Amino acid sequence: MRAVVKGRIGIFYLQGFLDGNNAPSFLTIEDIKATEELNVDMLLVSLKKVIFFNKNGLEVFVKLLSSIRNQKHIIVGFCDYDHAKFNAINTFFKDELNFSLFKTQEIAELFTSSNKSESRTVLLYNEDSSQRSAMAIELFDYGHTPIMAQSKHEFEEKKKSAELYYAIIEDTNLGVYGQKVATRVTGNAIIYTISNFLDAEINNTFNLSYHLNSLNVGFRLFIFDAYKVISMNVHALNFFTKLASAAAEYNASICFVGLSFEKTPESFKYDLEDAGLMFFDNMDDILKNKELLDELGGGGGATAKKSRSLNKALVNELPHFIEATVSTIAMMTNATAIKNSVNIQTLTVPNTHDQYASSIGFYGDIDGLIILIFPKSIAKKACELLIGDPNSSEEEVLDSLAEFVNIIGGRAKVLLSSNKHVLNITLPRTYSDINALMEIAHDKKGVQVDLSFEGEHFIFFLTR
Repeated sequence: MRAVVKGRIGIFYLQGFLDGNNAPSFLTIEDIKATEELNVDMLLVSLKKVIFFNKNGLEVFVKLLSSIRNQKHIIVGFCDYDHAKFNAINTFFKDELNFSLFKTQEIAELFTSSNKSESRTVLLYNEDSSQRSAMAIELFDYGHTPIMAQSKHEFEEKKKSAELYYAIIEDTNLGVYGQKVATRVTGNAIIYTISNFLDAEINNTFNLSYHLNSLNVGFRLFIFDAYKVISMNVHALNFFTKLASAAAEYNASICFVGLSFEKTPESFKYDLEDAGLMFFDNMDDILKNKELLDELGGGGGATAKKSRSLNKALVNELPHFIEATVSTIAMMTNATAIKNSVNIQTLTVPNTHDQYASSIGFYGDIDGLIILIFPKSIAKKACELLIGDPNSSEEEVLDSLAEFVNIIGGRAKVLLSSNKHVLNITLPRTYSDINALMEIAHDKKGVQVDLSFEGEHFIFFLTR
C-alpha cells in the first residue's frame, strides 16, 4: 500500500476490521519506509472506512508511524473519524497519546504549510487548555485566524453561526503537546487524580520523575484528588510516606482531598499526618482560601534543594531552547528579538517590578529547567490570542502565560528530537512576584541570555 499525497499530507486509507491480527496485512514497515521520499509535513492513517478497531489494532499502526516520525520528524496520527471513535482512541491510549488526531483531512491541512498564504477564520475547542493553546498558536503561525472558545458552552453557542468559519475544530489533538499527568490549577498547585484500590501498583502508575521535576521547577503544593479512592493497603501507605519525605526536602506540601476512611484503617491517616500529609474534605477548602493556599506553597516560592551543576550536554542544546523561545514570542508579538548578552552566572534580574516569570522543567535524555522573565507588556501581548480579552485580569494573564510557556516547552521538545533526544516536560510554574522566583533560583548557576523585544528587557535562563 502506498500513501496518497494530498497537499502536504500523506494518507493511508484502510477499511474493514482492525483487531491486531489483520492490521499488518493492511500496512507494513515496507509501506512506511516507502514514504521516506515523500515531501510531506504529516503522515496519517484514515479511519473513514474502518468498521471496527481495538487497541491492539491501532497499536500496530502507532508503532509503524512512530518509526517514520523518529526518522523524518513529521507529524503522524489518525484522521477521518467520528466522536465515538475519538473517545475510543483517547480511552485506549490515555496518557500515551503521543500521536495526533485530526477529525478530518481538511482540518489536518490547516496545520500544514500547504495553504499558509490563505488566511482562514476557524473556531476551535478542546477541553484540555494546553491543547487549545497549542492549536491556536499553530494555526496563527500558519497564517490563520483562530477563534478559541474557552468553554464548552461558549463553543456550542458559536457553532450556531457555522457560516462565519472556514472550519470548526473539535475532537482534535496535537500529539506533541498537552500534559495528562497532572492539571495545573489557579494558585500554582498540581492536582493528581487517584481512584479505586491503592496498592503496590501505585509505584508503577505514578510518574515519580515528573513529580520530582515539578519540585525542581518550583511547584510546592501537590493535591491528590482522592474522591474515588475505595481503600489503600500498607504498600500505598509506604509510598505516600516516602513521597512526603521527598517533599519535605523542598519545603513542599502534599494534601489529600475527599479521601474516605470507611474501608481504610484510621491508623493510616495518623501515620500519614505524622509524615506531614494533610487531609481536606473539599477541594475548595484549599483553592478558595487564598491565605491557606499561600501558606501551603500554592501562591509563593520556597527554598529549593541545592542546585546541580550545568553539564556539556545541556549547554550544547542551548540554541534549540533559544530558538523555541524566541520564535514563539516573536510570532505572537510580531516583534524582533535582539540578543544583548550571554553569560554563565546565577540568575540576575536588574528590575523585579512590572515583570512576570515562568519556569518549566524537562527530563529524559537530558534534564534541566528553563526560567523566562517577561516584561508585563510583552507577556500580555504574547497571550492576547489565548485570552481573547484585552481587559483581562492578572490571574487570567498568568494562566494564559503558563499555557504559552507550555507551547515553548513543546516546541523545544520537538527541536531536540532532531538530535535524537527523548524528553518529557513538566507543567509550567508562573510567578507574579519575581522575588518569589528568586527564593528558588537565587543559587542556581546557569546560562543567562538577555534579550530585547520592542526595547523591553527579556531574560532567558537555562539551568539545572
